[in-house]
Amino acid sequence: MLKTGKFAALAILGALAINPAFAEDKSAAMVNGVSIPQSRIDMRVKAATAQGQPDSPDLRKAIREDLINLEVLAQEAKKNGLDKNPDVIEQTQLAEASVLVGAYVQDYAKTHQITEDQMKQEYEKFKSTLGKEEYNVSHILVDTEDEAKAIIAQLGKKGKFDKIAKAKSKDAGSAAKGGSLGWAVPSNFVPPFANAILSLKKGEYTKEPVKTQFGWHIVKLDDVRSLKVPTYEELKPQIQQKMQQQIVQDLIADLRSKAKIE
Repeated sequence: MLKTGKFAALAILGALAINPAFAEDKSAAMVNGVSIPQSRIDMRVKAATAQGQPDSPDLRKAIREDLINLEVLAQEAKKNGLDKNPDVIEQTQLAEASVLVGAYVQDYAKTHQITEDQMKQEYEKFKSTLGKEEYNVSHILVDTEDEAKAIIAQLGKKGKFDKIAKAKSKDAGSAAKGGSLGWAVPSNFVPPFANAILSLKKGEYTKEPVKTQFGWHIVKLDDVRSLKVPTYEELKPQIQQKMQQQIVQDLIADLRSKAKIE
């Protein structure tokens, strides 16, 4: 079933829809003398089929009705002077800018496509950061070094790590699980924490507090196992998306560096 947009979106797009400059000879409908061009229906059909909806007479009818509703509401909004409202003007300008940006980015991507070799290189780079093992880690996070040292002393007197974590760790998510952070690779953590993991043997905890930007940690290594890295094909969609996002970020940075921003 076709999903119609919110009224706010209808109003924004409607301000463009009633502009005579958008009228075409081939009209799919007329609303109070204003043409809804067939090309607009075709564009909406293309967007719907790209999302998996089959092209059908029912789909085209639903889109036509939706565009008529859009036009009726847009015309009424204009009658009520909303096209002169500063907020509406601002939103319309932002909507137009968003459409232009989307078109520009798509056009830019056509001439800056990511090759298979580039994605494979990125995959190999990603693999190299993981290492060959993953670690099951727990921690207790507190605000001060003195608190951390007191907990280490308590652990030295056969205190239970999981019970202390539940009672005293300020990391609520892991505290509820006895301090467990689950399986991860060291590169997922900030350097001081990662280095602490690599310094431990299975079952050990740090005998000195570990300081990060989050506070003071007591880190415990619960287990170690060989790391099974997803295959290139499994990660390819995420790699492609990440690299495409990076291309856009690089483009924005380049344009900003050339722009006069005051």
